Amino acid sequence: MTERKDRPKVLIVHGPNLNMLGKREPEIYGSTTLDEINAGLKELGEKLGLETESFQSNHEGAIVEKIQSAMGTCSGLIINPAAYTHTSIAIRDAILLLDCPVIEIHLSNIYKREAFRHKSMIADIATAQISGLGVHGYSLALEGIAKMIR
Repeated sequence: MTERKDRPKVLIVHGPNLNMLGKREPEIYGSTTLDEINAGLKELGEKLGLETESFQSNHEGAIVEKIQSAMGTCSGLIINPAAYTHTSIAIRDAILLLDCPVIEIHLSNIYKREAFRHKSMIADIATAQISGLGVHGYSLALEGIAKMIR
């Protein structure tokens, strides 16, 4: 097996309130916690020959800085910007700095929710978008990135 340092790295960014998964509106977001999602992605990443790094913040600037730090070091980005999906030009601009596949993910189908959630500031610059498949969407995103970078 390839040494960990030689594995392509995928950054997984979770936006505001996702640290409350499992507690916040489980009828919409499910009962799986963020720690459980990240552990599953780490395990799947190892099977796919990928290194995963998961990051969560409730602060826009911290998310921007984390994405900027991925320049030249990551082979892919999976991002659930949460509420920032609909408002953050700063996160959009940070993503534009990357030269790798970007998958936007949402646990719920944002297009079946309130009208203000229908607009994504990053959908047009993302390689792909997964919406409404719950936690399974994260696994699909990681598998998709693995196929794109091979």
